[in-house]
Amino acid sequence: MRASTAVTAGALATAAVIASALVQSAGDNPAGAALGAALSVSVPAEYKTLIEDAGNTCPEISPNLLAALLTQESGFDPTAKSPVGAQGIAQFMPSTWESHGIDGNHDGKRDAKDPEDAIPSAAKYLCTIADDVKDVPGNKQSNMLAAYNAGSGAVRKYGGIPPYQETQNYVRSITALAGNQSGGTTGKIATSAQAAAAIGAAKKVIGTPYSWGGGNTSGPSTGICCSPKGRSGTQITGFDCSGLTLYAYAKAGIDLPRTAAQQYAASEPVKPGETRPGDLVFYGDSPTSIHHVGISIGGGWMIDAPRPGTKVRYSPMDSMTDLYAVARPKSRLNKEI
Repeated sequence: MRASTAVTAGALATAAVIASALVQSAGDNPAGAALGAALSVSVPAEYKTLIEDAGNTCPEISPNLLAALLTQESGFDPTAKSPVGAQGIAQFMPSTWESHGIDGNHDGKRDAKDPEDAIPSAAKYLCTIADDVKDVPGNKQSNMLAAYNAGSGAVRKYGGIPPYQETQNYVRSITALAGNQSGGTTGKIATSAQAAAAIGAAKKVIGTPYSWGGGNTSGPSTGICCSPKGRSGTQITGFDCSGLTLYAYAKAGIDLPRTAAQQYAASEPVKPGETRPGDLVFYGDSPTSIHHVGISIGGGWMIDAPRPGTKVRYSPMDSMTDLYAVARPKSRLNKEI
């Protein structure tokens, strides 16, 4: 809901606009239909009932979607406050809270820092903005989430997800997290054997050129135009950072999403000191701003595709100053190994 941050992000390069179209082309199903009613996203026990109840406020949302949004907004921290002034577990801006906050626990006060007020308020606000953007073309769930982050006006103005980097990543991350279901063939954390297989696959492509947007489950590929600094991958066969991790884990039988932010949402964070070889190393200052990913090989090193003009290589994990998290891939299995 940090609209002011999103608005200042500016227009993205062509790659992000293409990504927006891909997200929107997923279909017209409301969030509840797409993600199911059961709560399978991990949430703190004290908020489980609140989220299950509020997540059924209207057909456009679900408990999973609401839980994923709260994970993205604050990590379930009711004391969270953003640099632009968003507050509480659902990161309401004061002006938005004034208009849309409700007294969820009926104690006579509306408090954005009280989860018993903020969680049902977030659900009610999602329903309100879902109605605001119901006539906008594209995926209804994606447009609703984009409106929560950037405002309904921006979604209407651009005819879908606005070309703001924060909002693009926000929608992808929440959608990926909300779509992770437990049991069956999904939600399986990579085993040590799969981690070793992924590292082995990454080692075999060391020296492959960096290509913006390059790389898929089959190996290096030509990329797309253009990076935030205008570097094109259309004439380079290689990998970008998430293309490398996508390929390496495909060789291990694990299907990852395409972008670094999506891969973080589809992985299980590990505590400091518990990192093991094969874990993914993410860089950024929030889940919505993750911009780089590598594969840990132990000893403080990783294999990554750093940036345009470089090649797949070994890099120290502290080679970037904004290490955000280490997480273990958790996705559906492609094949047995």
